[in-house]
Amino acid sequence: MRELKPFQNEPMTDFSKPLNQNLMREAIDVVRSRFGREYLVDIGGRKIATGRWIDSLNPSLPSEKIGRVAVAGTGEAQQAVAAASRAFESWREVPPSERAEFLLRAAEMVRKRRFELAALIVLEAGKQWREADADVAEAIDFLEYYAREMLRLAEPRRMGNAPGEVNLYFYEPRGVAVVISPWNFPLAIAAGMTSAALVTGNTVVFKPAEQTSVMGAYLTEIYRESGIPKEAFHYLPGIGEEVGAYLVEHPSVDVIVFTGSKEVGLQIIEKAAMTRPGQKNIKRVVAEMGGKNAIIVDSDADLDEAVLGTVRSAFGYQGQKCSACSRAIVLEDCYNIFVERLVEAVKSLTVGPADDPKTVVGPLIDESALRKVRSYIGLAEQEGTVLLKDHRPAELEKSGGYYAGPTIVAEVKPDSRLAQEEIFGPVLSVIQAKNFAEALEIAVSTEYALTGGLFSRSPAHIEEAQKRFRVGNLYINRPITGALVERQPFGGFKMSGVGSKAGGPDYLLQFMEPRTVTENTMRRGFAPQA
Repeated sequence: MRELKPFQNEPMTDFSKPLNQNLMREAIDVVRSRFGREYLVDIGGRKIATGRWIDSLNPSLPSEKIGRVAVAGTGEAQQAVAAASRAFESWREVPPSERAEFLLRAAEMVRKRRFELAALIVLEAGKQWREADADVAEAIDFLEYYAREMLRLAEPRRMGNAPGEVNLYFYEPRGVAVVISPWNFPLAIAAGMTSAALVTGNTVVFKPAEQTSVMGAYLTEIYRESGIPKEAFHYLPGIGEEVGAYLVEHPSVDVIVFTGSKEVGLQIIEKAAMTRPGQKNIKRVVAEMGGKNAIIVDSDADLDEAVLGTVRSAFGYQGQKCSACSRAIVLEDCYNIFVERLVEAVKSLTVGPADDPKTVVGPLIDESALRKVRSYIGLAEQEGTVLLKDHRPAELEKSGGYYAGPTIVAEVKPDSRLAQEEIFGPVLSVIQAKNFAEALEIAVSTEYALTGGLFSRSPAHIEEAQKRFRVGNLYINRPITGALVERQPFGGFKMSGVGSKAGGPDYLLQFMEPRTVTENTMRRGFAPQA
């Protein structure tokens, strides 16, 4: 095992440098040259064409087909689980240091292919250049961090100090892990969940989101090249309601790791709780299920910073982050001036195709997402005063892209649908609060508890928010998106999910079972080996 330096976050690419701009443009051209390729189900290295296909489309220009991905059914799912079950006994015996080394190799490969992977994220997920690059950097961070965490947890711990007795506490993997990843962080979250399962000694069946299944194939290729045994990792693209549901209920599956909507997450938790014939383990579910996140703007806040932080948090990646701000709760003393500056700032945002480096707000992921967001924009007319509606150039309509520009709605009631339901798009509700206590009450009034933010210069209010603004990740005087591995372990509670924080010191424990072995060393006699 190589000697490792302490973990450090991967730096972001500086796109102000012409060299990096050129590398990104070249990478986009390279990825475009591969459009139309077919990507097959991969069970233990065996490629399978199922006869059914998912078309992966460019959300900026849906007439562009990124590729065709084979659709796995229940038959392929059964084969993948069976193969993962067979491989578990051998993979679990691979020393943790070797499993960690595989992750470090994968991280090196992601670095070498950084611009190529970011370009694919731009074209398949509709992320802007910087957002796509940050996705790749976070994937590197997860691989590097979890490798180090496994080495930390791998050493058996001596418990107690009773004479004549040795007690060892250590961890072992659970078994077969099903990883169901989202489209909004198609590389980072997929790499984080799969690498955590693998490095802890579990075998993995990986089902990526339908919209970004080509990126799932790229991640599979990286794992194959890193040397992870083929039998330990299986790529199973397919329809969530079909193959995902089958995997969740399979009696041989021991861990289910999911990031997505609350509705699907709750279904997974319910189904996983039922024991079925042949099931030997109680399934562990790790689920991150979204949020309805708020930023409080205090009376004494630096309004320039508050506006910038709110704009970035609400409209970065079109509001399609589970951490995105969808409610700005503003104290009445500064409400009018904040709203005025907010609207003008959002008007300056460039809306356009994700592959254009000038774009700040790109397309939504697909037609279904566009319909949902437009329905909430329609609702905004009834539940508030629309200050800015679907702000974007009219000519974008001709592209067929899934564009919904930023929308700002004022005078929203705290208990309205706009203020309570997760929208997952660029729709921001602005709510006025009479005082700081009311602002806190409004902020925690939803069923979610993922992220939140406060812009304030008051030490007393900052201290009060730390106690009462109960969310998984609270950010003070900065945007509420962009959590970094190790620095800001990410995850919430209430209806925002179940399980420990990704990128934190407890995350890998969810993939393992603790064991204790006690030996009486005051034995009477000694039996030599034959």
